[in-house]
Amino acid sequence: MAVLTACAGPYQYYKGTGVHDATAAEVAGDWENVEGTRVVLRKDGTALLEKLDGQDFDFEDGWRLSGTGTWRLTADDGGQIVRLTLTARTRVESRSPVTVTATSTPEPPSTYAWSLYADRDQHDELKLFFFYGDPDIGNTYVMTREAGA
Repeated sequence: MAVLTACAGPYQYYKGTGVHDATAAEVAGDWENVEGTRVVLRKDGTALLEKLDGQDFDFEDGWRLSGTGTWRLTADDGGQIVRLTLTARTRVESRSPVTVTATSTPEPPSTYAWSLYADRDQHDELKLFFFYGDPDIGNTYVMTREAGA
């Protein structure tokens, strides 16, 4: 039985944040991450992405995508999720230099989709996040409202 549950981590059982009160107007705006990522979610459902890393295991590939796309706010029993899709890639950057021992580096995707969970901090301010790396570990990539926006 232990072998069957050994890979079960927090992400496998993640049920969402429970946030159901966010509006599309509240989600629209400029978002940033401490790593220099910037995402602009426009009220018309379009998006501008700068240096956004992949989620889950894709994060390990080290690419950071920039371009344009679309977004929409969805909801399920566990809470609200921003579905962000890169539809036109304009730039690819690397989070860190590729090591000499790397035998094959996967080609970064030309389109990509993220699921950003909507949550609230201790001051009731909206924040967005997704899981990165091994999803069972539960590392979160947090986006907050851009300072001064």
